[in-house]
Amino acid sequence: MIAAVDRPGPAAQIGGMIFAVLLIDGAGRVAEANQAAENMLGQSVKRLLGQTMAEVLQLHDARVIERLESGDASLVARNVDLSANGRNLQINLTMSPVPSHPGWRVLTLSDGGRSDERSEDGSGAATLSAPAILAHEIKNPLAAIRGAGQLVTRKLNPEDRPLARMITDEVDRIARLIDRMQQLGSTVVEPARPCNPHEAIRSAVATIRAGGGDEVEIVEEFDPSLPPVLANRDALEQVLINLISNARDAARGNDLPCVTVRTRFIGGLNFSSVRAGKAIQLPIEISVSDNGAGVAEELREHIFEPFVTTKKSGQGLGLALVRKLVRDMDGRISLHRDTYEGLTQFRLHLPMAVEGADA
Repeated sequence: MIAAVDRPGPAAQIGGMIFAVLLIDGAGRVAEANQAAENMLGQSVKRLLGQTMAEVLQLHDARVIERLESGDASLVARNVDLSANGRNLQINLTMSPVPSHPGWRVLTLSDGGRSDERSEDGSGAATLSAPAILAHEIKNPLAAIRGAGQLVTRKLNPEDRPLARMITDEVDRIARLIDRMQQLGSTVVEPARPCNPHEAIRSAVATIRAGGGDEVEIVEEFDPSLPPVLANRDALEQVLINLISNARDAARGNDLPCVTVRTRFIGGLNFSSVRAGKAIQLPIEISVSDNGAGVAEELREHIFEPFVTTKKSGQGLGLALVRKLVRDMDGRISLHRDTYEGLTQFRLHLPMAVEGADA
């Protein structure tokens, strides 16, 4: 018989669930939420608390809405269309009343398959989205740039050829990124394989340094014993380029601008992945810190949302894409501000690759 002290409590049990759990109070507001709810709904637990069900879950089925508004009713619904934080989902939903607390309910949400984009007439026919059209138009000049880069490489002196090859390499990486952007609405996730995180970091740093801006120091603090991560190399490099570039831009306002990229092995961090159907350990941390002014407090909770930016000329898509790529690798990304040290830090947590791992 297992000793009582070894048994996880209710909070640990709910936190470890692979489906989203929301506790709704008698006023119809979110009182508690687990990590899976944060991942599915695209909002932090702190932001979810206090919102009404209608604010969090934008449902499209009148019958489901009517049943949810009935405080003491039970409900089981499958393949429900839902909009949450600008994303269209298809979920399975259950609602269970809490007998000891009239009006209180427990909602569970699980992935029922992501909804395809639908035509305006609701027929379900696939429509070509604006991002898909834009991606197609970008690929054509990219091919011309790549061809010109290859031609220039043949005519340059040997010592200058690495820069020309970097042009073609970056064009290839951008083309792969565009392919991923075209699949943002797809349930297909690019394969993850064992990857040396330090190689990905150094490649990202080399790309950034090639673009100029040497006045900002980039410091590497690596744990040499770190094992490989389970990630998609191209996606990881793109994430790092975005984070380090943003950090470098933020640090420029400091008299001694500095960006630090640090790796370390940590324990005890788990992530409940609905896609993988299990709790995944995330022991490998990559952090990107800068000594700039930091993100305004009112933006910190929204920084990974589309069209939220601290830059005057920014589009607010970089960190939204970072979060998407990290989640596709079953990782986590978070923002922290160390007011004592005056540092802004983005922490990326990824799973460790095991022998023979190939997701």
